[in-house]
Amino acid sequence: MAKLPASMFFTSLIALALHAGPADAQLARTFLSANGSDSNTCARAAPCRTLQVAHNKTNAGGEINVLDPAGYGAVTIDKSISIVNEGVGSAGILVTGGGTGITINGGVNDKINLRGLIIEGGGVGQHGIVFNAGKSLTIENCVIRNMTNDGIQFLPTASSSLAVSNSFVADNGNIGIIVYPNGSGAATAEFNRVEVYNSGNQGILVAGGTSNGSVTATIADSVAARNANSGFLVTLPGAASVSLMVARSVSSNNGTGISSNGGANATVRAVQSIITGNNFGWSTTSGGVFLSYGDNAIDGNADDGGIPPLVSKR
Repeated sequence: MAKLPASMFFTSLIALALHAGPADAQLARTFLSANGSDSNTCARAAPCRTLQVAHNKTNAGGEINVLDPAGYGAVTIDKSISIVNEGVGSAGILVTGGGTGITINGGVNDKINLRGLIIEGGGVGQHGIVFNAGKSLTIENCVIRNMTNDGIQFLPTASSSLAVSNSFVADNGNIGIIVYPNGSGAATAEFNRVEVYNSGNQGILVAGGTSNGSVTATIADSVAARNANSGFLVTLPGAASVSLMVARSVSSNNGTGISSNGGANATVRAVQSIITGNNFGWSTTSGGVFLSYGDNAIDGNADDGGIPPLVSKR
């Protein structure tokens, strides 16, 4: 058998490496810039221009970093990833007519983190963020506004968690934030320093969905105001049990401040919170439960609703 000279052998290896490397390469950390190009590698010295291309060029578990203010386009996420704007200015997604800003179709163990983004519907975009599947979604320091439908939809099909903090959700045509699991498994949601304004329907809705698992949510140090229906609502359309704890929060100038609907397994508890300026302070329908720890301010509503059932602190 003929043998290649050593020089030719190594030259062939180098050529193969150069041919395969750039096409297959993904980075643990990628970068976006207003002056970037999607034909770049998305490395720091050669940033990309759109979120979708940066996502596709980032390893699972990696991070996309925003270098300067711009609009970076919608993205569909199908793996663990973080999208981070650390205060460089407005890192935006302008949602096109009938579209969604960020769609998440992750695997059962995928964790998605979003920080410092502005998702603008402009009165034509349908949804800001839609989470269909994944292990967890964390949203921090984000703005979601002016959608024709919902600001944030959390619709997991298996056990999953949502955490939203320091974020602003406003002027959406239907629901500001909806938790509505489908399938099986438990769902949890935590909202901390979240403000939801001017929704055409509910501010924050926590629902049993069509899941057969439990749904547990906490709202702390947050505001729901000027939403057409309830500021905070728990409902139980499915077989799951649903519970919501509201702590040190404000529900004002809504149709109803706090509502619970759907039987004894739909429960809202409130502590150190303010319910004022609403048409109805609080309400329960179809056997829903609202419990107060006795230290809430329920006053100044067109109908305060009387003194709610009390629960003792432990």
